[in-house]
Amino acid sequence: MTLVAGVDSSTQSCKVLVCDADSGDIVRSGTAPHPEGTEVDPQRWWQALQTAVENAGGLDDVAALSVGAQQHGMVCLDEFGDVVRDALLWNDTRSSAAASDLVDELGGPSEWAKRIGVVPVAAITVSKLRWLADNEPDNAAATDAVCLPHDWLTWRLTGSSDLDALRTDRSDASGTGYFSAESDSYQPDLLELALRGRRPALPKVLGPRDSAGQTSSGATLGPGAGDNAGAALGLGAQPGDCIVSLGTSGVVSAVGHAAPHDPEGIVAGFADATGRQLPLICTLNGAPVLAAVAGMLDVDYDELDRLALSAPAGAEGLTLVPYLEGERSPNLPNASGALQGMTARNLTAANIARAGVEGLLCSLAYCLDKISAQGVEAERIILVGGGARSEAVRVIAPAIFGRPVLVPTPAEYVALGAARQAAWTLAQSDSPPGWSFGLTAMFTADPTPEVVERYRSAQPLTLGQA
Repeated sequence: MTLVAGVDSSTQSCKVLVCDADSGDIVRSGTAPHPEGTEVDPQRWWQALQTAVENAGGLDDVAALSVGAQQHGMVCLDEFGDVVRDALLWNDTRSSAAASDLVDELGGPSEWAKRIGVVPVAAITVSKLRWLADNEPDNAAATDAVCLPHDWLTWRLTGSSDLDALRTDRSDASGTGYFSAESDSYQPDLLELALRGRRPALPKVLGPRDSAGQTSSGATLGPGAGDNAGAALGLGAQPGDCIVSLGTSGVVSAVGHAAPHDPEGIVAGFADATGRQLPLICTLNGAPVLAAVAGMLDVDYDELDRLALSAPAGAEGLTLVPYLEGERSPNLPNASGALQGMTARNLTAANIARAGVEGLLCSLAYCLDKISAQGVEAERIILVGGGARSEAVRVIAPAIFGRPVLVPTPAEYVALGAARQAAWTLAQSDSPPGWSFGLTAMFTADPTPEVVERYRSAQPLTLGQA
């Protein structure tokens, strides 16, 4: 049996799966936590990887491995390959003003959308580099190379200290703000714009099955991937598939061939891990909306599901706008949630529960429509994340989305995607190995466009509004 390994170095932890290269069956696994915070010494990722590998029984018998990781994190290296400062993670918001400045300096969001398909926000690497140039000029001057978390871990696995050995892939590069997924090329003038005239080295961008080198033990290294692209590969997503991930945030992404250019900046023009495009939208309000509604009703999740499914579609006119933490898709950072359409007749626990589930799903349907408007159609939905455990979400989702909803067996799909990529790199076949993806349940329902339309006409409140 030939074994391959996949790594998921996420914000919270590092996970390692060792799999059969032919079938994808998981042979063993290990995990280790990452420190909290929005800036982290990359050495802590390396230590966590070593611990996770040890907990997975080591990699001495593994023929290939690949690393999937959180996107956008800024890792700066000096001329000797040493880390210049702690990495700023995707969720570090100190670069918000820098992002706005960059958008204006290039001529507005439409110019960024045209150039690279991504309009800078605080999360994007290019915004963090501008913050570095303006707030830590000495660190900016000491930066001879810039890379991302999975680039750095892959590089460490090679044992090299040569900056020329840095490698990345299309999916992760497409989230930097200075790489075009459509043309598969860096835009060095945008890097120079961010760093006010400096142009450090960048990792070489590999193809989907290209090798990034070898580990010290001789295992082949795959090119790696950003976490969303890794999950899509692990799920076996194909053109026509839309992945809806309900975690702390909501993430909607769709595999397709068209590269988006959304001047609103809502649809990010990311790439997938197979050579295709992966337009993506992230919302601020995901599964915690369900927790908030359950808390308001003083019920557990099972009872929330029962209540929601006992109410009729549309909750008898009750609508919840779920912007409980503001919102980024649409960009309404100062908005708050709103429960609208209340009457003496419809204000029941069952209708409130139903409105909560429908409001959450309608916010994701908004994202799906925005992606479709960019020429990427979704024929079916693959629903993952903690929110997918909700029976009410699974049953109501196909009515809101107007499409079949597939719910796969819960698994570490980023790590599985990385392992599948490792097997592909090892085999050098035309397409990834045909692993089984564990799609275990399909949900269908008659569409309820009237519910979606009423949600679209509802208005959030503004923080501080009377």
